[in-house]
Amino acid sequence: MSLKRKISARVQAIKGRVTQRFGGATRNRRLETEGRTDQVMGNLKLFGEKAKDIFKR
Repeated sequence: MSLKRKISARVQAIKGRVTQRFGGATRNRRLETEGRTDQVMGNLKLFGEKAKDIFKR
């Protein structure tokens, strides 16, 4: 797995988690939804990279 892609996916997931919690604290549904979306996208990218590694072996 490319280290750069792995870090990028982790950062996106963490950013999403922070945005989602901030949206919840301020009762801003748009931020909550945006955060949830970022978190899911980051996790999916990370999963995809891991799957590529498994099939390369």
